[in-house]
Amino acid sequence: MSVGEEVRGEQSRSQQSLGAAAARNLATTTKSAPQMQEISSRWLLRMLPWVNVQGGTYRVNRRLSYSVGDGRVTFVKTGDSVQVIPAELGELPVLRAYEDQEGLAELARRCRQREFAPGEVLASFGSHADEVFLLAHGRIEKIGTGPYGDDAVLGVLADGAYFGEQALIDADAMWEYTARAVTACTVLTLSHQDLEQVAERTESLREHLRRLRSLPRQRTNKYGEAPIDLSAGHVGEAVLPGTYVDYEPAPREYELSVAQTVLRIHTRVADLYNQPMNQTEQQLRLTVEALKERQEHELVNHREFGLLHNCEYDQRLQPHDGVPSPDDMDELLSRRRGSKLFLAHPRAIAAFGRECNKRGLVPESIDIGGNRIPTWRGVPIFPCNKIPVTEARTTSIICMRTGEAEQGVIGLHQPGIPDEIEPSLSVRFMGISEQAIISYLVTTYYSAAVLVPDALGVLENVEIGRWR
Repeated sequence: MSVGEEVRGEQSRSQQSLGAAAARNLATTTKSAPQMQEISSRWLLRMLPWVNVQGGTYRVNRRLSYSVGDGRVTFVKTGDSVQVIPAELGELPVLRAYEDQEGLAELARRCRQREFAPGEVLASFGSHADEVFLLAHGRIEKIGTGPYGDDAVLGVLADGAYFGEQALIDADAMWEYTARAVTACTVLTLSHQDLEQVAERTESLREHLRRLRSLPRQRTNKYGEAPIDLSAGHVGEAVLPGTYVDYEPAPREYELSVAQTVLRIHTRVADLYNQPMNQTEQQLRLTVEALKERQEHELVNHREFGLLHNCEYDQRLQPHDGVPSPDDMDELLSRRRGSKLFLAHPRAIAAFGRECNKRGLVPESIDIGGNRIPTWRGVPIFPCNKIPVTEARTTSIICMRTGEAEQGVIGLHQPGIPDEIEPSLSVRFMGISEQAIISYLVTTYYSAAVLVPDALGVLENVEIGRWR
């Protein structure tokens, strides 16, 4: 007897039934549908009110307001040296309409870099204001005197902010608050004297300042809007004021953005391999999921219409201690009426939970679509992993009012497009190639609009890595 026959004989004597490996050849395998990790809850897409847009464009008509150049200033860093981008000086109210690049470049060269340690005072209340501060890096507190003589924090400034701009146009300006560094700060300063010296040698700047000083001061309400004259509390036959509501002459228009891809499937796969699941349907399902993930990412981060880039500067807040505390969330809520929701990265929600735990607070939660969502002051805090987290482990928390009727934030789309499978999302057959490959064009159209500035607020530079 050979060795092989001996081994087979031993196996036949020890095995008394059909083996599992052989039995699987006759069994039907139960399969799951294709899975993907990219799918998230997409609460923004679910909670945003969507407005039908005809013609692909949505125009936001507003009451006339006078812009004062309240954007942010951008810098370039080379080693330890920091320089302001000349065109960014146009964000200062004094230089808002000034477009001479040579004049701006000369002003940028005259900006002096200064470093301040934590706790150091940059400007003192009541002293002469003769220079503007451009904050390249760090955090600064604006401190005033409270009603009982103690110090009160009026606001917190962070990277890209500026203060003291009134010193450039008014030689007699005084500091109305104290500016104190909370962290190590790098700032650039531009003095009133430097501005005047450049103006003496630059005709365009000299003419710009002359025109600016000759303009009558615009009457506005506290929101910067042209006033509506009214009379109240009068008696008898008082002469009533006449008025009208002026509109912005060039209102902003939002054009629908697009996300597209071409899905390719070989005819052999589409014809033969459709049991128990249709291959074409599964390919389309996962492609649509990826497209919706990209759509939500764009609604948060797109530079033209994304929420993070369309929040007005006076609606951007800085956390007082870096971490997202209940006090900061209250401040964010106080900036608008009828806040409907918060959006925060899951790690920011965890950081806020830690701060609540330190104070012995337990935020309530509510049921939304079968999900328990945490709230603050009754406003739900929805997770959104599309909000970026920086390398320094900081992120942002968004708060907004929604809906056209509430003058809030709205989503824009155009339902009724050809080959639509969902509102404003279509799958269009493109044909079969010579290689027998079927192509489908998958398209979705979308955008977002902020109807009035206070509908959207952002708590920026929120630390999520502090555990003590």
